Amino acid sequence: MESKAEIRRLLNVIPASSRMTVKIVSKPKQPRVIDATFPLPWTRERVISINFNFWSSLPEPQRDLLILQKVNWLTQVKWFQPQIYQGVAIAGLVAGVMESAQGDVLGVGVATGLSAMALLRIWRGNKSSELELNADLAAIAIAQRRGYSESEAAEHLLSAIEAIAGIQKNGSLDFNELIRCQNLRAISNLSPVGIPKSI
Repeated sequence: MESKAEIRRLLNVIPASSRMTVKIVSKPKQPRVIDATFPLPWTRERVISINFNFWSSLPEPQRDLLILQKVNWLTQVKWFQPQIYQGVAIAGLVAGVMESAQGDVLGVGVATGLSAMALLRIWRGNKSSELELNADLAAIAIAQRRGYSESEAAEHLLSAIEAIAGIQKNGSLDFNELIRCQNLRAISNLSPVGIPKSI
């Protein structure tokens, strides 16, 4: 597989709104088939790296769904949105600066500790299985606009997740992947059992 041609094809698969921020690069030595750098608040570019030696062993529909899922996961990571933890983090930082100006060491410690806890909560929220499930659903919705049916798209994504576990030689799925697979089985009508509303 010629990596530059495949990158061009993948850029045509992803939504036009994501093409400005998503960068797909070839990393032949990485152990994972597809990986993405977790986007930090100050980075605009979202980098997805692919090992094309492994990638070429997957059928095209699986590759399409994997790239759509990864792009949707990256675009769903939100650091700055009006929620309680963002407010607490900002309030803690402002209080820390004010306490620092007054020379109150205890106040600075409490304020920065409060900010750190809020930022940790934001970080965990951005790494949650709910975010992965939402990215799966968004990828399936976009795939439907690309000619796949909902059940076909879910089945291709499911088989891609399982295939990657075999290619990467870890052989087993982690907790988030197991939840995603069960949800995809339900969507593709391979299982009557879905996932609970709250995980």
